[in-house]
Amino acid sequence: MAEWSWVAYTVLEVLIAVACCLGNVLVVCAVCIGIRDSLREPTFCFLVSLAVADFLVGVAAVPLAVLLDGWVSVTPDLCLLLSCVVLVLTQASVLSLLAIAVDRYLRLHIPLRYKALATQRRSWMAVCVCWTLACLLGFTPLFGWRNYSPLASDSTNTSSPSFIPPPCTFLSVISLPFMVYFNFLGCVIAPLLVMTVLYTRIFWSLQGRLKESCPQAQASLLREKRLACSLALVLILFAVCWIPLHLMNCLLLYHGPKAVTEGTLYTGILLSHANSAVNPVVYAYRFPKIQQAYSQIWRRFVMNINCFHGDKQVCRSRTGSRVHHTETCGSGGKTTP
Repeated sequence: MAEWSWVAYTVLEVLIAVACCLGNVLVVCAVCIGIRDSLREPTFCFLVSLAVADFLVGVAAVPLAVLLDGWVSVTPDLCLLLSCVVLVLTQASVLSLLAIAVDRYLRLHIPLRYKALATQRRSWMAVCVCWTLACLLGFTPLFGWRNYSPLASDSTNTSSPSFIPPPCTFLSVISLPFMVYFNFLGCVIAPLLVMTVLYTRIFWSLQGRLKESCPQAQASLLREKRLACSLALVLILFAVCWIPLHLMNCLLLYHGPKAVTEGTLYTGILLSHANSAVNPVVYAYRFPKIQQAYSQIWRRFVMNINCFHGDKQVCRSRTGSRVHHTETCGSGGKTTP
């Protein structure tokens, strides 16, 4: 690509990284602090897991994507390790989405047993399982499925003391057959197909129940349907943002390096990273609880800024509200979150 294209690509990656970090930190704060008892619900636990993965995309995956483009010269082993980090974060997102789909399916189809099964402890255990599997699947190239031989690289270093390692690039260490057959078909497409089946059954079941239920039960079913639509939207956006890049890998594998232009490839990379920045926006518009938590966090932020700049009236009103809250709690009253 031309020099101006590299500059534009780097600037866009920086903007995406900043959006990923700020947006997903806000999501975690909204769920963990702004929504009372939200972490008792498995869906919010898995949303936090997804937000953490998206945050780490901004902190680690995007900078590594820029560096792993021939800008640094490191040993092949270190280059491989850094490349695998990107795969781990992608897999963590996929497994978090799968856990959300399974959770909604169980909530709808076994409502009586669901509360006993979906405890807070088991929810966090499921999150740990997702991240453990993500590490095992993402670090698979470390166990042998890669583009270079460690023995060959060691012999090169031994025979040439002044040997300078080649620039580190993602595809110089990650095998295209691995990306297509294992990562794309096994670790992305297979979970996406399972999630598609689950959400199809969820919507089909909800549609049937809405027709047969009484007006009192319809309100709860409609809330469940809106939540399922919002979660399905997150899934669709993931597929739209990630599948183009994987399809480009398929073209590169079957038709060679000339099958995809550099500009198209880097557009696919930007699109995949942008998915992590878009999710917090979806949560803000589609999840009323998170939207309310965003508003509370924003109001607290504005009040802190006003207090910092010496707005005594705002500080007095804030202190008065705290005193009122304390007195209410002390008298046994209840306050709204």
